[in-house]
Amino acid sequence: MLALSVYLSLFLAAFGAATLLPLQSEALLVGLLLSQDYSVGLLLIAASMGNILGSVINWWLGRYIEHFSQRRWFPVSPRQLQRAQRFYAGYGHWSLLLSWTPIIGDPLTLVAGVMREPLWRFLLLVSIAKTARYGILAAVTLGLS
Repeated sequence: MLALSVYLSLFLAAFGAATLLPLQSEALLVGLLLSQDYSVGLLLIAASMGNILGSVINWWLGRYIEHFSQRRWFPVSPRQLQRAQRFYAGYGHWSLLLSWTPIIGDPLTLVAGVMREPLWRFLLLVSIAKTARYGILAAVTLGLS
């Protein structure tokens, strides 16, 4: 039962980290990997699935965010939104391979929704990026321990 709660905690940390919330999941994953008490494969699945699902939430929010752009509480100026849309239009869906990066990754997944990126392509590219990031982190962590 304890192992299940560990995997669920990692899933939730990775989910939160993929949203626009200022959270991080890498430190938790590294700590769990170094403990050598849990399956590496299950840790990678939990972290990847949580992070991918969090990005889908961003994509979904992006699909509907422009409906609120004229509200005073809206956190992004029209100029910032247009700049993000130009960036995405210029680099296209391949920019989603950068969705794993700090600072630009999460907003990029939101802009993909604004730009009406098809969900199937979004999922494919984001899944590759996010899973590769956790896989590389695991390989480096386990290679150094």
